[in-house]
Amino acid sequence: MARIRTRPFIIAMLLGLAGTIVYVLGSAAGGPDEQIPFLRFAQGDLSGLEFTYAGTAPGGQDFIGPDDQPMSMADLQGKVVLVNLWATWCAPCEKEMPTLGALQTARGGENFEVVAISVDDLEIRDSVKARLTEWTGSALGAYQANDFDLAYVDFKARGFPTSILYNRNGIEIARYSGELDWASYDAIALIDAVIAS
Repeated sequence: MARIRTRPFIIAMLLGLAGTIVYVLGSAAGGPDEQIPFLRFAQGDLSGLEFTYAGTAPGGQDFIGPDDQPMSMADLQGKVVLVNLWATWCAPCEKEMPTLGALQTARGGENFEVVAISVDDLEIRDSVKARLTEWTGSALGAYQANDFDLAYVDFKARGFPTSILYNRNGIEIARYSGELDWASYDAIALIDAVIAS
């Protein structure tokens, strides 16, 4: 009789010990938050955050800077950068762009910059600048790709808009495909966390 009563107790003890061992081993290997440090932000407005390319750097292809001179992502190292790939013919881009301007106004400076790179044809550069000013005032500089390879090869975008967040070393943190309110509480909390890291 005593054996029958102690068996459930022993089984419970063994299961508890096994759980502790699994937890300790999992912690030593690094849980999800250690492997993907900003995973906790993938909720609410940011539930669509993607981490497929987290930990990688973009390609080195040049693009046109606001001063109409060639530049690359290497020129932006030292600050947190949110690259936004957009086009004048993209309706979701038009809707999203004012929120990117608001984010730049709120957080832009020596530690952070929104880099909105148009994929429009270089022949309409003046129109790109005018549209950007119309949508964001003077909040954002007009960056522009030389061709679609920048978006699809260097940044591995699947469509527009695509926003990719990089740390100070030019390493991808996360990306968001599609329209997003970048002035939302959740988005600004993510930006602040990356700036502070």
